[in-house]
Amino acid sequence: MMIGGLAALSGAIAVMAGARGAHGAVGEAAEWLRTGSHYQMVHAVAALVVMGMPGGRWPAALFVVGAALFSGSLYAMAYGVPAKAIWFVTPLGGLVLIVGWLWLAVAMLRG
Repeated sequence: MMIGGLAALSGAIAVMAGARGAHGAVGEAAEWLRTGSHYQMVHAVAALVVMGMPGGRWPAALFVVGAALFSGSLYAMAYGVPAKAIWFVTPLGGLVLIVGWLWLAVAMLRG
C-alpha cells in the first residue's frame, strides 16, 4: 500500500502547488505551478485508480515517480532553481509518465 500512500501525498502536494500558483505566484512561476499541479493531480488519481487492478501496480508506481520528477522540476523552477540546472528532469518525468500509460495499455489489452 506504499504506492497508495505516496499517491495520496502526491495529491496533497498538487493541491498546495495549485493554490500557490493561483494565489501567490505571478508570471511564468504561476504557470509552472499550475501545470505541475495539474499533471501531478491527474496522475495521483490515476495511480489510486489503477493500483488495485491486475497489472496496475507498476503503472501506478510509474505515475507517482513520473509526476514527482515532472511536476517537481516545474515547482523547483517556480521557486528559483535555474532551468539549466535541471533541464533533463522535466522530460525524464514525462517519459516515465508515458511509459506508465503504455504499460497500463498493454496490461489492459492483455486482460
